[in-house]
Amino acid sequence: MSLPDSVRLFEMSPRDGLQNEPGTLVPTATKIALIERLADAGMTHIEAASFVSPRWVPQMGDASDVMTGIQRKEGVTYSALTPNLKGLESAIAARVEEVAVFAAASEAFSHKNINCTIAQSLERFEPVMARASEAGVRVRGYVSCVLGCPYEGDIDPERVAEVAKALWELGCYEISLGDTIGVGTPLKAKRMLDAVNRQIPMNQLAVHFHDTYGQAIANLYAALEEGISVVDASTAGLGGCPYAQGASGNVATEDVLYLLEGLGINTGIDLQAVIDTGYWITAELGRTPGSRVAQAKGRSHT
Repeated sequence: MSLPDSVRLFEMSPRDGLQNEPGTLVPTATKIALIERLADAGMTHIEAASFVSPRWVPQMGDASDVMTGIQRKEGVTYSALTPNLKGLESAIAARVEEVAVFAAASEAFSHKNINCTIAQSLERFEPVMARASEAGVRVRGYVSCVLGCPYEGDIDPERVAEVAKALWELGCYEISLGDTIGVGTPLKAKRMLDAVNRQIPMNQLAVHFHDTYGQAIANLYAALEEGISVVDASTAGLGGCPYAQGASGNVATEDVLYLLEGLGINTGIDLQAVIDTGYWITAELGRTPGSRVAQAKGRSHT
């Protein structure tokens, strides 16, 4: 299959990138500045917050303040994770246009992460989907552990397809397939996508790769060959999985952009502006970017 002409990047750093940040809470003003810088760089889809219990995810405790504090840019969707009805109501009150729900392709991971079976997690989303529809809020679905689980090992692609189809039939407009612990390889990614695509059109699927084993860019290229045109990524490679030993961050947006530009695929995003943003946010966090491209090109001096 030929590569897509354009790719929509779904920027994850403000939510998935920061939610497990250890130590001191990232200031609300810093999160807002990150989101606004990403929008200025050309991002059209940014997951900005997560409406979860601050007791479980302290870094996301200021979700309402973040969402109401953003200077919203026309043409940019600012979404948020809402795992339950309470979170959704808070998101609606904060004028969130799009939310996301998540399920796992692994029973063990579902129990460890949200203390219920996959089937129970899907049942919990039914009232969330109904309320979102009533409020005119679009819902995106995530499936985690699509290429491997820290507790179960390899995951059957058909199980991934079943969970993805269930979320799609609930009303999710797009399903993001996540290699949560970064163990996937290109052939496994292709087989998984083939199984899911037998249930859901490719143009309603996205991929979400972590780079634990250094395979994220290779997996992404394999996904592009299969017809994927929506990619989740995180500036500076921020983020990780607290349930997986040694799991590194999401694939870096800078590295994805460099690949896409080299393939002649349009994104409408300014790579250097993203690199500069990555240097800025990692300095705020006390470290350097996890992007190989950012390290090679360096920040601009203008």
